[in-house]
Amino acid sequence: MNLNLTPKQLRILQLIRDWRVRRGYSPTMQELADEIGVSKVTVFEHVEALIKKGALVREPNKARSLSIADGIAVPDEARPLRFPLVGRIAAGHPIERVENTDEIDLADMLVAKTQKGQESTFALKVEGDSMRDEGILDGDFVLIERTQVAQNGDRVVALLPDGSTTLKTFYKEDDHIRLQPANPNFEPIRVRFCQVQGVVKAVVRRYGR
Repeated sequence: MNLNLTPKQLRILQLIRDWRVRRGYSPTMQELADEIGVSKVTVFEHVEALIKKGALVREPNKARSLSIADGIAVPDEARPLRFPLVGRIAAGHPIERVENTDEIDLADMLVAKTQKGQESTFALKVEGDSMRDEGILDGDFVLIERTQVAQNGDRVVALLPDGSTTLKTFYKEDDHIRLQPANPNFEPIRVRFCQVQGVVKAVVRRYGR
């Protein structure tokens, strides 16, 4: 769908999308104004235009109620994440290339959505090597599916009681939660409660430029 957006309208869509993915709620009009550097009145005018174009939905009499309309892709999401799948390769011996018209769609594999169709996947850059033995290295990017529910063995982003966050493997034990590193140089973190903010779905590592 060609929405014919102005640069400010596109920025507002991107901000609403990003806030909902990363924080779980939409920005207020004032927060949008502060982000873009315009007045609250100007933001309101752009939001009204986006609603008329069918790009945004707003629930009446509810704070932080702006959301991307169903079926609307923010234009910066149009970069292709689909690649030809041309065969399989063994890590030990070379194999011949085979003709294959299948494709691998990374967006379909990695981008989770809520029941309302909103994306619930976000990325974090890893700092440190406490998850080294799980193949998650310093400088990697992890793709996180936003959820507050984790199963034993899930690699999670957890908010600790002291306000810090950590990436560890989750285990619910008798009277506490164990957040297990994957490096013998680090001790497990044991807490009675933590808030799971998401589960690791993939690790992205870039080689070279």
